[in-house]
Amino acid sequence: MTDDRTVEDLLRTLAPQVLGLLVRRHGQFDRCEDAVQEALLAAATQWPGQGVPDNPRAWLLTVATRRLTDEWRSESARRDREAAVALREPAYAGVSPPADEEPAVPDADDTLTLLFLCCHPALTGSAQVALTLRAVGGLSTAQIARAHLVPEATMSQRIRRAKQRIEAAGARFDLPAPGEREERLRTVLRVLYLIFNEGYTASSGPDLHRADLTAEAIRLARILHGLLPDDGEVAGLLALMLLTDAHRAARVGADGDLVPLAEQDRTRWDAAAIAEGIALITEALTWSPPGPYQLQAAIAAVHAEASTAAETDWRQIVALYRLLARIAPNPMVTLNQAVAVAMVDGPQAGLTLLTALDADERTAGHHRLAAVRAHLLELAGEPEAARDAYLAAARGTTSLPEQRYLELRAARLTGPRAP
Repeated sequence: MTDDRTVEDLLRTLAPQVLGLLVRRHGQFDRCEDAVQEALLAAATQWPGQGVPDNPRAWLLTVATRRLTDEWRSESARRDREAAVALREPAYAGVSPPADEEPAVPDADDTLTLLFLCCHPALTGSAQVALTLRAVGGLSTAQIARAHLVPEATMSQRIRRAKQRIEAAGARFDLPAPGEREERLRTVLRVLYLIFNEGYTASSGPDLHRADLTAEAIRLARILHGLLPDDGEVAGLLALMLLTDAHRAARVGADGDLVPLAEQDRTRWDAAAIAEGIALITEALTWSPPGPYQLQAAIAAVHAEASTAAETDWRQIVALYRLLARIAPNPMVTLNQAVAVAMVDGPQAGLTLLTALDADERTAGHHRLAAVRAHLLELAGEPEAARDAYLAAARGTTSLPEQRYLELRAARLTGPRAP
């Protein structure tokens, strides 16, 4: 007997390797990905009871290859396709090597290529996230659907359309050309960042966290860091995830309500994750020009190094936010910068920073803008205005834990909890 969790971890590690081998040999990303999913399902069903094979990757590759072979044999157009292939390839090109033969290129290359393929510019952001979780993360459609709180049929259609768009775009299973590689890598980082954020603070539903998504984002970021150890932004993203996720156990109180950073029991923070994150970002900043993820990780490290909220070096955080706002201006950066500025120069200075966001269509009416404004108004001694802003923020969020927290903040200012 083999532990289910051990099998699941192994399958997620092997999934991109097997898919990469199949696509490199046969093309047809859509069909190969479906075949790998069937092989993963067979392994998840058989291995816990029968034990993991001596060569688990070869086992998966054999099952997936048989699935592809069965499908091709059943197609009425098989002969036409073979004839067309024969016209453009030598006779030996269609002969696959044995399933247990090692690939001609390292597995790492295939995993990186898969990440780039799943983050193809022809896809929308939500499609990139879903396809990355399935093809590289090895998650089933049902698991991805549950994580995004949508029906499995809806997620299945989204993934199917994503694979079709990749095929229609003529994407090849190769790393992007050097001129495109940097831009595509930034897209990969953004997709992993989105996966992590959705897991750390779920955008909707009853749960504050979705630990399966944060764990998967961190796992994929580790893989990417192993593939690209000399990229400072990759190291920065992994460090940011580790330092942020280290707070997870302290973010929810015994009553299930959200606990803000300043009020968290820091003894519950994950010391090992903090140490790893700080080491990563400290080392990266010694040799890499600072990028957005590195700067966010540096800010998280300053918070992590303070044993109490009162000991936080807010001046250093303000300096880091100013640099971040220069190289990667973003309304969410401004929101966080306003809080830091308020801690150094007073709440009115922070409120002044927020005024520019009222005219920004990306944040005007957003519940996070109302929540930050409420917090600063409370610090400024304007309880009625703060209450109204808290309630506006509560109405704007679809996350039930966030909604409860915001309503409680409003109730503390005026008495009974709002209905």
